Amino acid sequence: MTSRWGMTVPLEGIPLLDQRAIIERMPDQGYTDLWSAEAGATDAFTPLALASVWAPDLRLGTAIVPAYTRGPATLAMSAATMAAAAPGRFALGIGTSSNVIVERWNAIPFTEPFKKVRDTVRFLREAFTGARVKADYDTFSVQGFTLGAVPPQVPPILVAALRPGMLRLAGREADGAIINWLSPEDVRTVVPYVHEQGEGKEIVARIFVIPGADADTARGIGRWAISAYLNVPVYRAFHEWLGREELNPMWKAWDEGDRKGALAAIPDSVVDELIVHGPAEYCRERIGAYVENGVTTPALAPILPPGIDPAGVVRDLAPRD
Repeated sequence: MTSRWGMTVPLEGIPLLDQRAIIERMPDQGYTDLWSAEAGATDAFTPLALASVWAPDLRLGTAIVPAYTRGPATLAMSAATMAAAAPGRFALGIGTSSNVIVERWNAIPFTEPFKKVRDTVRFLREAFTGARVKADYDTFSVQGFTLGAVPPQVPPILVAALRPGMLRLAGREADGAIINWLSPEDVRTVVPYVHEQGEGKEIVARIFVIPGADADTARGIGRWAISAYLNVPVYRAFHEWLGREELNPMWKAWDEGDRKGALAAIPDSVVDELIVHGPAEYCRERIGAYVENGVTTPALAPILPPGIDPAGVVRDLAPRD
């Protein structure tokens, strides 16, 4: 088993400031990591800044910050500030995000995503040294930026990756990959691409978990989550590449504008593959399967049915010896 065990923050169903006591207890419960996200709720850095004070023994990571939605210099400053607040305990995860978040929500063209992430990694590597960056990248130019507060320890950079090109980039130019929306068996397909340039890269997996709910409830929640995510073009292409033909009826109904039909077309088997649900002990076993297949850092992402206590979920999903 991995020595790392992470949780996604902020937790659902409880105000951010009220999460302090839960996060303070996490190291004693066996958690080693907290990983944030950034889509349409909280930003990626503020929950980690709070957690850096609340639980100074935990490692903190972004999974992920979109490469598009901050300018290169602003992204470097945000990451450096977080790294200074938690020296040696911060990892920067970046990725393309999606056309929905980048274009529809932030009015930024979602063009050349592979090159955008590659260029951002290269820029950050240079900026974190404190050197004056004057460079023309394929997707942007930086003319004379110097990071004025170089962090005492440069944070590792991880790349969110789905298909071979980005997975290889994560292994070649970053310190590892962040993966999500895949089964334990799918891990065996994606991880070798990261390791083509050599072993030792970190593999962080965000794993969606619905603990304690009965199968019908969990599958109902899981269908909504799958419908929301896997019809987004980047995730649809990922699962088409993985060969998940069971989702063809969902995609067909979605393309035809039949949202209810798309939801109903998602088989139980796909929900069971992609979302961990059931008793806490079974959930831990299923998370262990991700680790056995190549994940080095599981980052649990609970999806909570109404009325479920987040603190109890954190306690129940904590690792066991």
